[in-house]
Amino acid sequence: MSLRDDAVLVLKAYEHQEDLRQYYLDHLSAHPEDGMWKACTDGHVTASALVVDPARGRVLLTLHKKLGMWLQMGGHCEPGDRTLADAALREATEESGVRGLTLLPGGPVRLDRHPIPGPCTQHLDVQYAAVAPPDAVEAISDESLDLRWFAYDEVAGVADTSVVRLVEATRERLPV
Repeated sequence: MSLRDDAVLVLKAYEHQEDLRQYYLDHLSAHPEDGMWKACTDGHVTASALVVDPARGRVLLTLHKKLGMWLQMGGHCEPGDRTLADAALREATEESGVRGLTLLPGGPVRLDRHPIPGPCTQHLDVQYAAVAPPDAVEAISDESLDLRWFAYDEVAGVADTSVVRLVEATRERLPV
């Protein structure tokens, strides 16, 4: 199965944000060859993961080098990614430096469509949550200006509404 086929299955199974979910599916239908890849200037599907430490009530955010914003880990899919979940986990591990991350069960937590400056017009982000192990040690990547843990209630003071909504949706899905 191709990464695009996996994305279609994941999106069809996702039961929230119906209009946005359909937009993603329509995009992949209109761009069967390149809708997953950075080369698609009409936009492309990306994968991200919010790194969460539920035991301590905190999330790990990266200060994105190009955008200058506190965001979850994530980015472009790569040819070696077999699934969207693989892409999200790879991105989270690469950008956080944390080994032993596990994706929260149940598939994506949210979808987020946002404009991107440059030749690409938009990212169609499929957002997961990744649980950090108790002994997590983060390491800043070259894609980041900073990497920092924030308590759940601190996120609204540093990040945009997309990240705040992702934190809220992730917390709703965490086991009590």
